[in-house]
Amino acid sequence: MTTPDHHDHPRAPTSALPPASASGSSPAPPSLTRSPFESDSFTSATFVTVGRGPALALAVVWLVTRVGMLALLASDSLGVGGVGNEVRLLYRHWYGFFADGTFPPGDPTWQYPPGAGLVVMAPGLLTPWLGYTQAFVVLTLLADAAVTLGLAVADRSRLTHGAWYWACGLPLLLHLPLARYDVQATALAVLSLLLLKGRSPAAHRLGGALAGLGALVKVWPALALIGTPRGRTTREAWTAAAVTGATLLAVLALFFSESLGFLRGQGARGIQVESLGGTALALGRATGLWPGTAEVRYGAYEYVGPYVSTLGHLFLLLTVAAVLWLVLWRLRATRWNEATPLDAALAAVLLLTVTSRVISPQYLVWLLGLAAVCLTSRRTVMRPVALLLLPAAALSSLAYPVLYAEVVIGTPLGLAVMVLRNGLLLAAAAVAAHRLWRATVTPVRE
Repeated sequence: MTTPDHHDHPRAPTSALPPASASGSSPAPPSLTRSPFESDSFTSATFVTVGRGPALALAVVWLVTRVGMLALLASDSLGVGGVGNEVRLLYRHWYGFFADGTFPPGDPTWQYPPGAGLVVMAPGLLTPWLGYTQAFVVLTLLADAAVTLGLAVADRSRLTHGAWYWACGLPLLLHLPLARYDVQATALAVLSLLLLKGRSPAAHRLGGALAGLGALVKVWPALALIGTPRGRTTREAWTAAAVTGATLLAVLALFFSESLGFLRGQGARGIQVESLGGTALALGRATGLWPGTAEVRYGAYEYVGPYVSTLGHLFLLLTVAAVLWLVLWRLRATRWNEATPLDAALAAVLLLTVTSRVISPQYLVWLLGLAAVCLTSRRTVMRPVALLLLPAAALSSLAYPVLYAEVVIGTPLGLAVMVLRNGLLLAAAAVAAHRLWRATVTPVRE
């Protein structure tokens, strides 16, 4: 299984940066000293007063925040700037290849599964009326709205707060989500998980199909199926995912050449500056213990120097260990409820994120979306994890684009931001794994 380290990194103009150097008893009342996220009675009223017209309030908040994100993208001058260049230059460039019937041949920056080509090609449906960039942003906003609507429908009892978490959490990443296709991939995973919460076999099959489609778009949405209950649900969802993925792959291979060309560049990826490994190297460089530098490779700033290759292999081993832990969890889990598939998906993506050689800011789009789905269930155990991800998202925006030059250089401020952001992600992954295991594997004491 391809891991999250094979995904994209925000591109910034190099001129803006430095030179590359059950029990049955009634639950006890929640303690006032505990985090509200720990309370089983925690509701959306913690964030907003939910009275008459909550749907209208949510719509207004979504609209206002998205207008703000659009304004930032229009100016695109915050920090190092150039956030929109990924769409304006790179996606548009790839679109030309797809129009000629081929995936980008020999392009080291094409690091995506073939289904990603569908997202890159989709703005062409609107180009008779809009430019490519405008069409891409419109489609991204539609995917964002679909996520919000799906979460709002799941939250219609007004006892949960997933829709509010997504509507208010995504803007913490500023305008970046509008200039990457991660919102589209997240929409596929979110809608898949929401369908898997239902009892209908048709919903399970459709949820599996969306996860299969998402796997061909950006791999990680396949993890939406890691926590499906054993038996019929798993058979229905996994079969639908496999059939959808295989069919789409065959169609793309039939109509486009070089559909699997992205595989050639995967093994050569190094340690990206924003990953946990990158933070370790940055600390070594700041203390004079490591003499390496940062250079642009595969469309991202990566570290080059002694021990980088060894550290890269170590993180690959950690990724394998994370996958084996997930397999062990699935074999050992004995208790399932409606929240288990949601919680397992978030824990799985977190584990594979922190063990990746690449952690780009847009990865937080995935994590915020999965946390929002978890928060549509009152039985989730991931409330503390969702809380940790909010400041991690805000710090990711500081890292890119606001302070990206300082991150690459390794100034004390840039290094502090990365240590805090990656520390929060590591803590979130550890908490998620622990709580998932305790909720589903650890025997319940009578």
